[in-house]
Amino acid sequence: MDKQRLVQTAQALVAAKKGILAADESSGTIKRRFDSINVESTEEKRRDYREMLFRTAGVNEFLSGVILFDETIRQNGADGTPLVKVLTDQGIIPGIKVDKGTVPLPEAPDELVTEGLDGLRDRLAEYEQLGAGFTKWRAVISIGKHTPTSYALSANAHALARFAAMSQEAGLVPIVEPEVLRDGGHSIEQCFEVTEETLREVFDQLAQQKVFLEGMLLKPSMVISGGDYPDRADPDEVAERTIDCFKRVLPASVPGVVFLSGGEPDGSVTANLNAINQRAPKADAPWELSFSFGRSLQGAPLAAWAGKVENTEAAALAFYNRARLTSAARQGTYVPESHA
Repeated sequence: MDKQRLVQTAQALVAAKKGILAADESSGTIKRRFDSINVESTEEKRRDYREMLFRTAGVNEFLSGVILFDETIRQNGADGTPLVKVLTDQGIIPGIKVDKGTVPLPEAPDELVTEGLDGLRDRLAEYEQLGAGFTKWRAVISIGKHTPTSYALSANAHALARFAAMSQEAGLVPIVEPEVLRDGGHSIEQCFEVTEETLREVFDQLAQQKVFLEGMLLKPSMVISGGDYPDRADPDEVAERTIDCFKRVLPASVPGVVFLSGGEPDGSVTANLNAINQRAPKADAPWELSFSFGRSLQGAPLAAWAGKVENTEAAALAFYNRARLTSAARQGTYVPESHA
């Protein structure tokens, strides 16, 4: 394990002002996104859309990295340039999603576990050769009347830790993503409890697998009310609860947190990120608090693009503006009025 290389990459991914674009949608997910704009999900269309995002002029001011899907890390742009090179030429680090998605957890029908450990070592070696600098693995934790169970937390945390250890062995920074879903009518207090329990189990397993904390990043949910909760917490409370929760369980040696957007509306997730970064210095938070957003960065450009070449410039502008606003929130200087 090249610890110095891992530290340098991890710190570069959470550099000041910058965050990560999650463009690692599976084939099924990108098809649903394209269906929403009435565009057929062909390999060429997927390439054109993602290339438009990657070539957006000036976006490297706000992006440190991009998480890719297996298809994308192997693709060339319309002019024959590998998409990985399109990113690295701008100083943006390519990353790769390496999990194989979720399946029902045996004997726990309401809970899921993530697959993909089989053959992972070989895949990681190949991705490193293809130019990846980091990896990502997502686990899904739901809040319900009887969930999460300790069984589900243990199974998912173990897989996250195995993934992280193998990634570091391959010289790649692991982004560990235990997503506590926003779905449901739970309170922010319930989310706090589940997030704390989840992260405690994750870091116990990371320690058992000898994961080098200085060479990894955490991609968690914010501590928020459930999407169906009648009186959802405002950004100031989200910031307070999120940082308080992290200070209980997140080691200071982890260089940074790259929050997921988790399906929150663009304005809401950006305001929450902004409040977290405004609160962080007062709370002596030791980590960089950044972003790894998918839908929140892509919704506006996807709608503007609509699958048409003539819309490329307008779509790129929409993407640039979303990245700029998210970067402002990452610095605690976001002004909601500028969202429009």
